[in-house]
Amino acid sequence: MLRPNQTMVTEFVLEGFSEHPSLRFLLIGCFLTLYTMALIGNIVIIALVTTSTGLHSPMYFFLCNLATMDIVCTSSVLPKALLGLVSEENTISFKGCMAQLFFLVWSASSELLLLTVMAYDRYVAICYPLHYSSRMSPHLCGALALGVWSICALNASINTGLMTRLSFCGPKVITHFFCEIPPLLLLSCSPTYVNSIMTLVADAFYGGINFFFTLLSYGYIIASILRMRSAEGKQKAFSTCSSHLIVVCVYYSSVFCAYISPASSYSPERSKVTSVLYSVLSPTLNPLIYTLRNKDVKLAMGRHLPSFSH
Repeated sequence: MLRPNQTMVTEFVLEGFSEHPSLRFLLIGCFLTLYTMALIGNIVIIALVTTSTGLHSPMYFFLCNLATMDIVCTSSVLPKALLGLVSEENTISFKGCMAQLFFLVWSASSELLLLTVMAYDRYVAICYPLHYSSRMSPHLCGALALGVWSICALNASINTGLMTRLSFCGPKVITHFFCEIPPLLLLSCSPTYVNSIMTLVADAFYGGINFFFTLLSYGYIIASILRMRSAEGKQKAFSTCSSHLIVVCVYYSSVFCAYISPASSYSPERSKVTSVLYSVLSPTLNPLIYTLRNKDVKLAMGRHLPSFSH
């Protein structure tokens, strides 16, 4: 409830990296380069998967979904961050902030679920190779992808909806370069108990249950690889999931640092660094990891870009 002398905040000020003015031009160059690389890399992945018949398999279908979410994630953050670095004043309207929050939560949580689905796909491919086509049918793959997008859209809607119910009556400076849940909760002048509970539930699901199933899949994969007799078979099996394992390690480590902690222990500097990892660096590295470490993708690129194969 607002007191008589309090007014509702209609816009926020994103602090961004204003405390480091000497790094301004360096950050502009880095972010612009990374954003361009992320867009080009993920668009190339999507184009290759949709146009190359050799990539029409469950693994690449999910990779195409991951690339789409990478574009949504980085595009919901970097354009506004770059604008803030270029301009002197970095304000964002309340509605704009809520829209950014929705797309960021939707894309980030979707990536976490997609990584688990992709781990299950690799588990079936390595542990049950003869039944892979029947188990990972196009119908099931479509249902899994739709489920990921829908569950995470619901999660983002709930978190954003709860945030819109809060009262913000000043201060209005968000100690981040985009709208994120922890710093927004610290600015609220109304109780944030329900929001905190929902954040903990989401953390438990994505960082606990979801992460457990990812580890479980890789536990079975590693056990299956170790039981293989030939060194060639082990190397081939590991090569099919090594790229995904690298992406899982990079993404989960950054997300854990950013989100698996109570709002009361929020650290602006630490959050900015970890947020750059999962919202900027990870979407940029994913296409490179999957391209450089995957023979099928490199062959597909070689057909479209003959110079790439040399």
